[in-house]
Amino acid sequence: MTSLLVPGRAYDALDISSVEFWAGTADQREETFKVLRRERPISWHRPLEGALMPPENDGLWVVTSHALVGEVSKNPEVYSSEGGVQFEEVPDDINEAASSFLALDDPRHAILRRIVSAAFTPKQIRKIHDQIKAQARQIVDDLLAQPEGDFVQAVSKRLPMWTIYEMLGLEDLDLREQGAHHADGMVSWADEDVAAGREPGEVLNESLVGLLQMGMEFAEERRAHPKDDLMTNLVNAEVDGQQLTDEEIGSFFVLLSVAGNDTTRNSISLSTKALQENPDQRRLLVDDYDGVIATAMEEFVRWASPVMTFRRTATRDTVLGGQEIKAGDWVAMVYSSANRDETVFADAHTFDLRRSPNPHVGFGAGGPHFCMGSFVAKMQLRELFDQLIHRAPTLRVGEPDYLAGNFVHAVKSMPYAL
Repeated sequence: MTSLLVPGRAYDALDISSVEFWAGTADQREETFKVLRRERPISWHRPLEGALMPPENDGLWVVTSHALVGEVSKNPEVYSSEGGVQFEEVPDDINEAASSFLALDDPRHAILRRIVSAAFTPKQIRKIHDQIKAQARQIVDDLLAQPEGDFVQAVSKRLPMWTIYEMLGLEDLDLREQGAHHADGMVSWADEDVAAGREPGEVLNESLVGLLQMGMEFAEERRAHPKDDLMTNLVNAEVDGQQLTDEEIGSFFVLLSVAGNDTTRNSISLSTKALQENPDQRRLLVDDYDGVIATAMEEFVRWASPVMTFRRTATRDTVLGGQEIKAGDWVAMVYSSANRDETVFADAHTFDLRRSPNPHVGFGAGGPHFCMGSFVAKMQLRELFDQLIHRAPTLRVGEPDYLAGNFVHAVKSMPYAL
């Protein structure tokens, strides 16, 4: 493929901007990322196809190595989250409402995180853990009673949404289903099956408005009728005299519904498949679950890389990996590539539950935007796989049906049989 010229720059010959590229398998994409990591870990690419609106920029820098992803993540004063974290252009109002503090920089970012963190009291964390243990047990009870079906619907999708909405205190089961439906739309608006004949922008807008409305109405209800749940803590949380507004709580409700769903959901699906394909690794958990699960969870996240990409915007002229970056340039991090970096991970393409150290970037590569919900995700993985490994030894899953997109490594469905 020949390079396409833009003023002063040439697009990389290994094109990662097409819809076709992201519709391929993770292994197919890795073949391209492997070359980029080795030869040019920061490379210039044309704007991505499939955006909701015409791009305003000429292209974006794509970062594929572990070291450079870390450098971008840990220097927010140079690589800003303001303006959005996705590869494509997204309208400002949608970005602001959907991203919560993901698309903010300090000081506002730090203030919001501190307020939200204040809602996760030790008592609330113990309650969440107890809820997750009971949920995992019930999900596997139901799995054993239904010897075949779709593993995503029966297990992977069910646990994270149940956890998120139960810890928030959302009791109405119909509202939970509605929230889960909208959360799917937020990350799969470009998928033809999800769109069902609608325009992608219509799917995204409907999903976002639905979740925002749910979150703000729920916050208002808890202010009037407080209970022992996370939403009550959120509406009452205060740091240095500041509280969250209803709009901020609504945006955080969107973030919890989407990020809290897709990351754990897809880690469960992809790790279940990996355990089946690597019976020696599964045997490690069978023989010594308590001794292996801590490192295993980190490998689950590295292997799945459920969030594949995030981007930042350069605030000033700078140099990254020997490449001159101009103020305003987009710098896109490929987490799924960094998690296969051979210079950091020995046998990077091997699923190794005893891998240690395991400095994966699955929770955001450090820095101020490190995932504050990672402890919940680890609770879910620990408790669910405890149930699956010990109570469903005959579980077998089939080939996954993947969502086409550049943001989440998502499994739409995966058949199972006992």
